[in-house]
Amino acid sequence: MEEPDWKSCTEEELWRYVAWHLEGAGIRSVLVGGAVVSIYTDGLYRSGDLDLVPDDSGRTRLAPVLAEIGFKPSRSRYFKHPSCPHLFLEFPRGPVEIGEEFPVVPAEIKVKGRTLRLLSPTDSVKDRLAGYIHWKSRANFDQAVLICRHQRNAVELAAVRRWCAGEGGGEAFEELMESLAGMD
Repeated sequence: MEEPDWKSCTEEELWRYVAWHLEGAGIRSVLVGGAVVSIYTDGLYRSGDLDLVPDDSGRTRLAPVLAEIGFKPSRSRYFKHPSCPHLFLEFPRGPVEIGEEFPVVPAEIKVKGRTLRLLSPTDSVKDRLAGYIHWKSRANFDQAVLICRHQRNAVELAAVRRWCAGEGGGEAFEELMESLAGMD
């Protein structure tokens, strides 16, 4: 796979490049967090980092695979590419959960013969609302709204409603619906 333009690449371009190489080394990973928001809002939101949750068996092999494509460890689970000043990689521990929801089945896309995984639009909305429900992060709520506006045919609002109710966040869902009122 061709290297991205390190100085200007987007979260999506960097994710595709890194995840493709990890998958080629047998390391399954799932993109979560703000970089998924960036992808689903066509770059309207920028996160500055990529949170990739590797499978447990691949965790110990991350550093050598990342070194092969130019990434160096900076702190514990963070990796930077010296030519990419605006984005870094983080590898939180799994499994992928959204609040009390487990397991989370990621969306999959094929890129040059390899399967790459990320949260679905619906799960990304839940993930952002988790930050709003549990930590009162208004920025997370606003990101959930952005995803819904840009992916309105892909977000299953009934699933979001059920998930919010299970998290004690029924009011958050109602606020989300108010924010989406008037969408064509």
